[in-house]
Formats: sequence, structure tokens, C-alpha cells
Amino acid sequence: MAQVGIVMGSKTDLPVMEKAAKQLEEFGISHTLDVMSAHRNPAKVTAWASSAADDGYQVLIAGAGRAAHLPGVVAAHTALPVIGVPCLSDHLGGADALYSIVQMPPGVPVATVGIDNAKNAAILAAQIIALSDGDVAAALADFRTAQADKGMEHRAWSPDTGSERSGFGFRP
Repeated sequence: MAQVGIVMGSKTDLPVMEKAAKQLEEFGISHTLDVMSAHRNPAKVTAWASSAADDGYQVLIAGAGRAAHLPGVVAAHTALPVIGVPCLSDHLGGADALYSIVQMPPGVPVATVGIDNAKNAAILAAQIIALSDGDVAAALADFRTAQADKGMEHRAWSPDTGSERSGFGFRP
């Protein structure tokens, strides 16, 4: 049984949503990856979301661009946590998708990450699952340690010394 269901509104969203799948794999979290449109096949979306908990999913990640109704439709048909990923579009730079996902009405929440940031959606899903899964909690702790170590490789400009040390190369 998969722990996370990843769904996207169009196959054009696949390069973005594959980043969530890759991150989940690094955490050892099982998942599925499907394409279904809230507009072109709403009955399929409704059936998938309505049965997600019974199918063993713990968290759902839904990515969509433009009008981006998919995450909200999914959230309307399940009590599981839903994480929305607004996908970049040529028309409004992803702002339309971001607003569509983040502005859900009261009672139908969708956690929303940044435009094209499916990796953060996977990390958030891992944090939710880690509350009841020690293996995922350990993998997440290792990830955070690696992130902290990675961040220490760069030191930015210091206001105390006025000198650039290494890394970012910016000055106020």
C-alpha cells in the first residue's frame, strides 16, 4: 500500500511532480503518481480522493497549473491532509495556480507550497507521516542534518567586519 498519493492535472506537470516522487523515495516512503484532471475527468478525481483513505494513503499531494482546481477538488472529497503544488504556467507565471490553491474556503484546507516546489510538498508529507512512523522520522532527521551541514558550507558577508568571507558573494 502506498503512503502518499501524488496526482497532477496534466502530464505537462510531470517534470515538477517527479521531484516529489524522488524526494519521497529518498525518505523510503511509498507513493503513486497519477495524472487526472479536475476538469476533464472530475468523476475519476472524486472517486480517487473519496477512496484514498480506504486505499491506505496517509497524505495526498496534488499539483496543477493555471486555474489549479485539482488540489481543492481532492480536498473536498477526503479528510486526509492535502498538499497543493502550484505549477508554473506561461500565462501568469504560476500566480494564478498559487492563488487558486492557497485561497481555499474555510473548512476545505489545502496546505500550499511555493510554485513548482514539489520537493517541499514531499518533505511536508514526510513530516506528517513521521508523526506515526519511526523509520520516516529517522530518515527526515538525517535529511535535516544533511541540510544543516550543507548550509554551513557557505558563509555570507559579515556586517561586523564588512568583508566577504565566502559563498554568496553579495554586499549590501
